[in-house]
Amino acid sequence: MQTKIFFHSLVLLMVATTLPAFAQAPPPPPKVTHVLATLTVKEGVQRDAIMKVMPGEVRSTVQLYLDGRIQQWYARGDGKGVVFLLDCKSVDEANALLETLPLIKENFASFEYMTLGPLTPLRLLIAPPPPAQ
Repeated sequence: MQTKIFFHSLVLLMVATTLPAFAQAPPPPPKVTHVLATLTVKEGVQRDAIMKVMPGEVRSTVQLYLDGRIQQWYARGDGKGVVFLLDCKSVDEANALLETLPLIKENFASFEYMTLGPLTPLRLLIAPPPPAQ
């Protein structure tokens, strides 16, 4: 509970201290450090067709994990695919990596990508205080 209160206080502090800065100029985008890739199985693809390629899909996915390219992986809560946190610096890099997977090659699934980076407003917490007026 204390962690939740601390987090909310931190967010409020960041918002309160950055409102004037946001009014002046938008902050630079964060440096991309990872890509979140969400795989969705396409409508109409038969389960037996998917199961035929799954042994190769699993081998390829495990190899990407062992190579350090997939850092985390999860099943989607709706049961329609998976989510990967990739050690990639761009969507193009992530796409080149994942287009080799059997489910994608067979056109049974597709990926959506989102770039991720550090929470840059945290820089305000370590910035020197503004000069006194």
